[in-house]
Parts: sequence; structure tokens; C-alpha cells
Amino acid sequence: MPNVLFTISYGVKPELRDRYLEFARDMRTYFTGVGKKNYTVYELKGKKNQFAEVFVTQSIEEYDALEDNQDEKTEELVSRLQEFVDDDGMKYTTYIEI
Repeated sequence: MPNVLFTISYGVKPELRDRYLEFARDMRTYFTGVGKKNYTVYELKGKKNQFAEVFVTQSIEEYDALEDNQDEKTEELVSRLQEFVDDDGMKYTTYIEI
């Protein structure tokens, strides 16, 4: 079974950076702890306020379950993320291991 790398990239409104960084730590704590996901957040080198969330799953089925099995807390976090994202929106990318 191939691993799947799923990324969500976006810019954060500069005036909300500090609040976003705190929120990102909360997301990481929840997704890696309670959610037991392989998840982290990166900032693009040389481009302040450009971030990517990265999920790594061990199969396509596990990847499919990311969206299919969202609990109430996950939905709340995803919804709240929108307040931080700049006008360019989010870009989603999925890579399947060969």
C-alpha cells in the first residue's frame, strides 16, 4: 500500500500571525494526540506567513478517512482556520507514493 502525502498550503493575514501560530500548535496537539495523525505545519522558507499543513497516511484508505471520519472538534478547527487565511485562499495537493 502506498503512502499518501496530503498538503494544505495558504497564506496567513500578517496581523493575525501570532494568533495563528498559537492556533497551529493547538491543531498539531489535537491531530497528533487525540486524532493520532501523522501531521505537522511548516512555514515556507523566505516567505513569511506562508504555511503548509502536511498529513502523511500509510494508505489511500487512511487518506480517504481523513475527510470521511471527521469528528466535531476537527470540523471546528477546520472552520476556525478560515479566519486566518488571506485572500488567496488554500491550495490542496495530494501525492501518492510510487
